Amino acid sequence: MRLIGARVPAIANRMVQALTGAGAIECEAPAEVQKDLESILNQYIRDEREATEQAKDLLASRNLPPSELPRLRKLAAEQRSIRIGDEAIDYLLDQLVEILMHSNNVDEVFAEDFELRRLLREPLRSEDAEEEKLQAEVRGQLRHVKEGTALWEVEYRRMMEEIRRRKGL
Repeated sequence: MRLIGARVPAIANRMVQALTGAGAIECEAPAEVQKDLESILNQYIRDEREATEQAKDLLASRNLPPSELPRLRKLAAEQRSIRIGDEAIDYLLDQLVEILMHSNNVDEVFAEDFELRRLLREPLRSEDAEEEKLQAEVRGQLRHVKEGTALWEVEYRRMMEEIRRRKGL
């Protein structure tokens, strides 16, 4: 799962709406609860970025092929006690439920943990599905470039920014 910092407020807003709409939590200041959720999502983005940078540094220092990046990235994430990839949503849900339980901005939690996780999962899944569509579109346009090379990294970023700008994301 890959979160985009600019999309975090919208995701957190949908989460708060889902929680309050279902009567799972009670709060006087939904905007403050949204900020609590945003803080968890933004911290995850920072941690994931640092793990990726650490993996790239290891890749360069050990002269390993680019195909080793996912393995090194996973190791770097484990060192930081975070989960990436398929395990990211469950990791984030654990963090989000924890902040709801300890936040001074949440007056009362009426739902069980599994219910909170279900309500929080949908905005994350929809964001993940949207990101996967974008990635598939970019990869389709970059078929002529070998994945994992420096040229691929540059072209991938450029193409992704262009598509996001075109679609207003």
